[in-house]
Amino acid sequence: MTASAALLNASANASTTHDDRLRASTDRSGYVPSTLPDGVIYAETADDVVNTMKLASAHQVPVVPRGAGTGLAAGAAAKAGEVVLDMSRMTRILHLDPVEQIAVVEPGVLNAAVNAAAAAHGLFYAPDPASTAICSIGGNIATNAGGMLCAKYGVTRESVLALRVVLPDGRMLRTGRETIKGVTGYDLNALMIGSEGTLGVVVEATLRLRPRPIQTATVAVYFPDVAAAARAASAIIAARVQPSVLELMDGPTLEAVDAAQGTNHRARGGAFLLAQTDGYGAALEQDVLIEAIQPFASSYEKAADTEHADALVATRREAIPALERMGRVSICDIGVPRNRLADVFAGLEDICRHTGVRIFNVAHAADGNLHPMIVVDPDESITEGPAKAALAEMFYLAKRLGGTLTGEHGVGLLKRDWLQDELGDISLELQRSIRNVFDPLGILNPGKAI
Repeated sequence: MTASAALLNASANASTTHDDRLRASTDRSGYVPSTLPDGVIYAETADDVVNTMKLASAHQVPVVPRGAGTGLAAGAAAKAGEVVLDMSRMTRILHLDPVEQIAVVEPGVLNAAVNAAAAAHGLFYAPDPASTAICSIGGNIATNAGGMLCAKYGVTRESVLALRVVLPDGRMLRTGRETIKGVTGYDLNALMIGSEGTLGVVVEATLRLRPRPIQTATVAVYFPDVAAAARAASAIIAARVQPSVLELMDGPTLEAVDAAQGTNHRARGGAFLLAQTDGYGAALEQDVLIEAIQPFASSYEKAADTEHADALVATRREAIPALERMGRVSICDIGVPRNRLADVFAGLEDICRHTGVRIFNVAHAADGNLHPMIVVDPDESITEGPAKAALAEMFYLAKRLGGTLTGEHGVGLLKRDWLQDELGDISLELQRSIRNVFDPLGILNPGKAI
């Protein structure tokens, strides 16, 4: 009996069927493993995770933690010789305190479910990925996910107060605290967030909730081209306005959304900027924002009511599903200083021209985090050939502009080739040493992140 078989046989909720192994082998990154994992263990309680990791450690079986499978960097991809630890059945909201404004949840709870529970108390959970309806809190924590609201409210790390984490040897670690402030010891809570499942498996998270803004003002702005939209976004920042949402989409992406949704955004401009301001001064801030962008804009449309605002926000949220109708999508994740947005869009257009790769662009314009999306034919690879060459050029473009390889999706398997160039030898050595302290056997999500 193999080590993987021994682990799977000892687990009450294990599966080795082809369909389960195929489903658990990859995520939404477009990455296709050459082989399938040996099996899947479905955790239903924290004890299931503890027992799995104890057995995995004893048998030295590589384990790949998995949430909802919505990751975009192949961080949950698994192959032969590995066992997937699926957390999607741990979906309880254990406690919600509207006075302290915290929620204690299991890792399989969907981001949208947390917000639905919080909304009943006039609260919300700020990290807001475009995949909010289908992504899990555990996966958000693994990648330090951001989203449309993060420019004002911060990414996941700013909204997770405490964690319970099962270490690779099965021990339970508690990190953080339920107070807003606390500096006792090293910040292991922050270390865990964004570690891509390489240091431990999250089984419980204490989340910080926030009061829902008393007002939100929404405006959609159309521009002749993406360069004008990028300059407008920079002008908004220069005007000292802090929008809660500032999302930019280029013309090709608008065309894809129009084709999927039956809308007519592309006819109104070559680029689209969605902006929201919130709080008691939402309308006043919106006036300043509109004044800042008018020299660059072709037209703008204020939301008249909540339903109208939701329809405008849906334009941005539908970008990825619309592109997935066109072929296999690789959603990239570079970040640049906010004043270099126009430069990075120009560079991306150049990459598209000389590689022949189709690239569609959306961006969290308020924090300089762009998502250039490569679309290839369904049977075409994203990990070799022109698609990989375009991905490499995107990274080097971001690096030349003072930016980064990934803003919120993580490294996973897809981006490890360029870690050395961004981090350097000393940083990589230290990070790998930290990983070895937590996982000396190297069994937890091997080959990912660093």
